[in-house]
Amino acid sequence: MITLPSANQLRLPLLWPKLPVAQPLRWLGVKASALLLPALLLLVWHWAVSWHWVSAQILPPPGLVLETFLQLWHSGDLWRELSISLQRVLIGFGLGAVAGLLLGLAMGLSRSVEAYVLPSFQAISQVPVLGWIPLLMMLVGIDESLKYLVIAKAVMVPMTLNAFAGIRQIPKGYLEVAQVYQLSLGQRLRRVILPAALPGLFTGVRFALTKGWIALVTVELLASSEGIGYLMVDGRQMFQLDLVIVAMLVIGLVGLLLDKGLALIEQRLQGWQRSAF
Repeated sequence: MITLPSANQLRLPLLWPKLPVAQPLRWLGVKASALLLPALLLLVWHWAVSWHWVSAQILPPPGLVLETFLQLWHSGDLWRELSISLQRVLIGFGLGAVAGLLLGLAMGLSRSVEAYVLPSFQAISQVPVLGWIPLLMMLVGIDESLKYLVIAKAVMVPMTLNAFAGIRQIPKGYLEVAQVYQLSLGQRLRRVILPAALPGLFTGVRFALTKGWIALVTVELLASSEGIGYLMVDGRQMFQLDLVIVAMLVIGLVGLLLDKGLALIEQRLQGWQRSAF
């Protein structure tokens, strides 16, 4: 007679490791909760138009907005205008980020530069982007140079201030160790200053890119015949509010993707920061 082992005696090897169930469920819950507000707004929008709370001439229905988006997508008009805007913001961001980083480093490393430059810089930075557009239009016209300068100004201010604050927050012990080892300025920047100031620098980069994207849309609304901002102007002039809403949604989505992309890069650079020390 053959005796089969009991359930307690039979222990089969696990074909897959035990995974904590709470963590994936919690992650899904967080991601799903972020969609609740957009879904609620979409429902209110649909109900407001369907039940004639708001006239369709004032607020187009969601279906019409989706149809307009698909038409722009397939025709290539959306990609063309968006590529022009992205090119402008990348060039302007590069100019403003480099200038802001150099100015922030100079003020952070030198008390004399800070004393001479910082008060004037703070006064100039209080003037909003819109206040600079009329002056810049008289100096450089309304061509691409205007867009680059407006974006660069918007980017340079947060980049400078965050670079300056990040350097000043470096513990003095790090700088003293660099002096003990008689590191050159380049070695101190590469091995001590930049790694220690990296969190503040990347906060400035993310904030500066957001400011640059907003400045781009602003200048395209006022002085441009191309770009995603001009798409809104064209829709307003033709009283195509569905086109205006599509441009608004694309602007918000692209800005969000740019910020999330920088957040991923920041996470990767944290490893470089730890290894540098």
